[in-house]
Amino acid sequence: MSLLQSLIPSLNRTPATAERAEAPELGATLKPVYEIKETADAYGVTVYLPGVAKDGLELTDENGQIRIVGRRVWKQPAGWTSLYRESADAAFELVLTHDNAVDADKIAAELREGVLRASLPKQESVKPRKIAVN
Repeated sequence: MSLLQSLIPSLNRTPATAERAEAPELGATLKPVYEIKETADAYGVTVYLPGVAKDGLELTDENGQIRIVGRRVWKQPAGWTSLYRESADAAFELVLTHDNAVDADKIAAELREGVLRASLPKQESVKPRKIAVN
């Protein structure tokens, strides 16, 4: 069992083969660096997407999967020849699966300076609750 699965068993990274089957139109993609934190009410996801603007970001929740796709837009200036470039022109893609523990209607996300912060609230049925004993 991976560290992520032991910490957050209901929110896992899908295998790479499943991701590629869904998005062949993206071409080569990069897996972004990301962090997942859990509270009693929600999961907090931070994804680092350098060079991605709001209009190049797509965040969807479908069939128990949260899919984040970030496309970078960079055009080489006219008359300019690059000798070396550290980053590829590939899009970012991250797919996280959940067992319907996330309330999709209340998902909130913000992209600021290449960092996406998303709050994935838990369904009421999976939140911890105190039970009164008579």
